[in-house]
Amino acid sequence: MDQTLAAGLKLGKSRVELIPESYLLPLDPAAIFGRTGLLEVDLGCGDGSFLRALATERPGINFLGIERLLRRVRSSERKARELSNVQIIRAETMFILRHLLPVESVHVFYLLFPDPWPKRRHHRRRLVTKEFLDATWNCLTSHGSLFLATDHDDYFAAICRLVKQTSRFAVANSDWNLPATSFEQKFAAAGAGIQRLELRKVSPVT
Repeated sequence: MDQTLAAGLKLGKSRVELIPESYLLPLDPAAIFGRTGLLEVDLGCGDGSFLRALATERPGINFLGIERLLRRVRSSERKARELSNVQIIRAETMFILRHLLPVESVHVFYLLFPDPWPKRRHHRRRLVTKEFLDATWNCLTSHGSLFLATDHDDYFAAICRLVKQTSRFAVANSDWNLPATSFEQKFAAAGAGIQRLELRKVSPVT
């Protein structure tokens, strides 16, 4: 039996799209990629431009893209089709964090330009909450990082307030050298200010 199928996974129509056979069992990154190595996860990979650029620059690292919208999944598939170190799952971010990513399996998370839900009555729909930070902390390896970026000042301020309320992350001295996402290119061209934050996991002292 094929190694990937033996691990309880099956591939979709495209080699790049990963469809878990069970949504109740954690994924096995080594089986997914056919090798061991650091795993980095793009939460909301959009059209796949950032994911492709990053995976091309870093062929020794395994990349998993998470995206909810089908048209964006298809775009990401097309862009990553020639890359052996990329897999994409169509699913909700919080479900992936809570149920499919093993504890301490992810070296880096990227959450770049999530929907800011600017209207006050919609703030409860924002992704970055205490529950989100707790879930990413559980999935990160020791001293793993969560990279965040937004063009929305109010959302960024809310994220900073959440970070101050937790002892699970420390703010790193970020000097990003990452490819620009399509959203970042659009916002920068319009003159919008970009807020960036790298959070480093603080592991408990044993």
